Amino acid sequence: MTSPAPVSVSIDPVELAQALIRRPSVTPADAGAMETLQRQLEALGFACRRMKFGEIENLYARRGTARPNLCFAGHTDVVPVGDDAAWTAGPFEAEIKDGVLFGRGAVDMKSAIAAFVAAVAKIPEHAGSISFLITGDEEGVAEDGTVKVVEALAAEGEIIDHCIVGEPTSANLLGDMVKIGRRGSINAWITVEGRQGHVAYPHRAANPVPVLVDILSALKARVLDEGYTGFQPSNLEITTIDVGNTATNVIPASAKARVNIRFNPAHKGKDLAAWIEGECAKAAEGFDGTASALCKISGEAFLTEPGDFTDVIVAAVTDATGRAPELSTTGGTSDARFIRALCPVVEFGLVGSTMHQVDERVPVEEVRQLADAYQALISRYFAAFA
Repeated sequence: MTSPAPVSVSIDPVELAQALIRRPSVTPADAGAMETLQRQLEALGFACRRMKFGEIENLYARRGTARPNLCFAGHTDVVPVGDDAAWTAGPFEAEIKDGVLFGRGAVDMKSAIAAFVAAVAKIPEHAGSISFLITGDEEGVAEDGTVKVVEALAAEGEIIDHCIVGEPTSANLLGDMVKIGRRGSINAWITVEGRQGHVAYPHRAANPVPVLVDILSALKARVLDEGYTGFQPSNLEITTIDVGNTATNVIPASAKARVNIRFNPAHKGKDLAAWIEGECAKAAEGFDGTASALCKISGEAFLTEPGDFTDVIVAAVTDATGRAPELSTTGGTSDARFIRALCPVVEFGLVGSTMHQVDERVPVEEVRQLADAYQALISRYFAAFA
């Protein structure tokens, strides 16, 4: 596709954020959010490519053909609104009250997308390429979103040199924190199958509950690590224990539990999965039943080492906000875990205190300040890497 020549235009990031918020794109619905964004990017000279996997809409847009290619990544999908009636303003009305923009996605992360578009609009000429990788499947199972786009781009030989993800990384004040890495995450569904029976005749049954307790005790007893440079210690949490037994005089047939581990680079997901499976096998020795674990790795731990790229981010944020951000690896997972397969990735966006809450909101001046930070970032990036 041939894109028109880029032009310098003025885009109000708040107005674009409002337009995106008014699209009720609760995962997996798109509700026109991608089309809204695509029209704006095409007007700025971007060649846009829709990449649909399953029922998920994704967008890859690029302006320029030369390297370096600086990519902005984000998502247009949002979480459910909860109790609609509890909102101060309608969750998809994008109202501004007393200088504050309300709406689902205002923080996580439609305003950041709008801010980066507004920043790009002020930079019509640059030495390399600017691209957008936007998914509609970040808040869901994340199986048909960024991970699929990354795989497709890699197979085609598309090169992205560096990426900034617009997640709401700031902790208390805009610009006080950027994320240069994330811990990995693994979920395990543990199932112990025994044999139901009467509690007065335990020799005729095989109680799965003590076996499950032994497994969970062994998992919790291990200190995974004391931390890793730049990362907090890994932690294992038991999130569910389910037997489903409503009777007091019946030994149940099965018992189930789920655990999650957030792990730093001291571990690999496959090694943790093997350990969990091994503890199940050990606990089941001599038991007249089975114990198994289904493990799913949703992302490996990663770190973008401080260097020239993070220096650009820190300088740009300082330019726009007057504060030098902390380089952090705290928090949950994000789509950066997929993008890091292509290039170094850093995350920077708004203050995340109201994301996923009723009355998700952001001061409009912070949206404009974020656009200023992104503009400084783009300018500094091409000065440093072109």
